[in-house]
Amino acid sequence: MPGLGAQFELLLEWAGGHVGKWARGAETLARPPADPRTVPTPTGHGERGTRNGSGTPPLVARLKALGLPRFPQVTTHRNEQVMLSWVPGKVLRIHEGYAAAPDEVLQAIVRFVTPGVRRPVRLAARRTFLAFPVDDHAVRARPARKIRTAPQDRAAHDRLVGLHQELNQAHFEGTLRPIPIRISGRMRSRLGELHLDRKTGAALHIGISRRHIRRDGWESVTDTLLHEMVHQWQAETGGPVDHGRGFRAKARAVGIEPRAVRRDW
Repeated sequence: MPGLGAQFELLLEWAGGHVGKWARGAETLARPPADPRTVPTPTGHGERGTRNGSGTPPLVARLKALGLPRFPQVTTHRNEQVMLSWVPGKVLRIHEGYAAAPDEVLQAIVRFVTPGVRRPVRLAARRTFLAFPVDDHAVRARPARKIRTAPQDRAAHDRLVGLHQELNQAHFEGTLRPIPIRISGRMRSRLGELHLDRKTGAALHIGISRRHIRRDGWESVTDTLLHEMVHQWQAETGGPVDHGRGFRAKARAVGIEPRAVRRDW
């Protein structure tokens, strides 16, 4: 596992028992940043609970009453892909919808972020809090943005689309459906990712890091895309989107390493 400081987001993808129902694909083909637990969030002073600047203290107070480890900054959000992220002892970001969750769910969150908790306990806690329908209690602040390709990315985007078609024919007998591909300038720790609809489990789009394309070359990018396509195959065949036995077997079959550099839940 990466050392202290690497990032460990709770991203969602259809994963059956993996994080309850949802997990994220491609593990996510990331180079480990600092700590396996979170994407850095804005820093602040004093303990507080906020969502984009507006206070939501009841949720924070309930978590603390249930034994939440010390986080000087606790913030809430309505991101439909990330349920929970944190930097130990510094920042905790949690979906606003958990304010409506029963104590059993909040206790699971507390167990999950508490240092020293055994892996089986953490896995059980993860299943519990990810099974809670947060979107029913905190409507997304804005509709999902349409995927657009920046002018400087068009050539790379077109190449990725072509690669998807070629790899689909070569390794999946052309059974994967065409899927939007987004080149992201924000992906710094992840090389690629598969986004899924949280309610249906349908694959929505594949994201590839712009930095990865520029830095690592097309042989590596092709492996990343193929990794995400294995997750797409999992989603479209009704299997869990994870890095379990089924993923590893399919990854070997298509000729890529059956592992991920970083894990995102």
